[in-house]
Amino acid sequence: MNLTEKISYIRGLCDGLELDESKPEVKVLNAIIDLLDDMAFEVSDMEELYDELSAQVDEIDQDLADVESDVYDDEDYDMEDYDDDDDDYDFDDEENPFYEVTCDSCGQKLNVSEDVLLEGEIECPNCGENLEFDFSNLFSDEEDDDCDVDCASCGGCSDTEE
Repeated sequence: MNLTEKISYIRGLCDGLELDESKPEVKVLNAIIDLLDDMAFEVSDMEELYDELSAQVDEIDQDLADVESDVYDDEDYDMEDYDDDDDDYDFDDEENPFYEVTCDSCGQKLNVSEDVLLEGEIECPNCGENLEFDFSNLFSDEEDDDCDVDCASCGGCSDTEE
């Protein structure tokens, strides 16, 4: 039995009692039954709307699954680069490495791609300070004769001959 059927049953029971409609307690009882009847219709309408909404969400979910399969079935996309625990990109990607940079002004740590570093500067999103990166000593053609290490790997020689 659904709600509207139950309310109709209760209304029938009250009508079967043949109560005096002029008494205040009977008026209250009838008002409660009318209220329950209205509530039952509202719940019934909400159930219908819920069913429609649920069907629409299922359609959207299926459409999204189709889009995800189209987008993420790309050969260049690697699910191992995505960490489900943190919902963050894996910054250890060998093809496009990221480096952690700390702003001298506010101490904000930023993950910056190699391309941005090679551009030479970036604005701190936290404080707006201009962060500059100078790699001129890494790419100089002059090598120190005393150094037996490749300067690009160590950051340059500190012992220069005078």
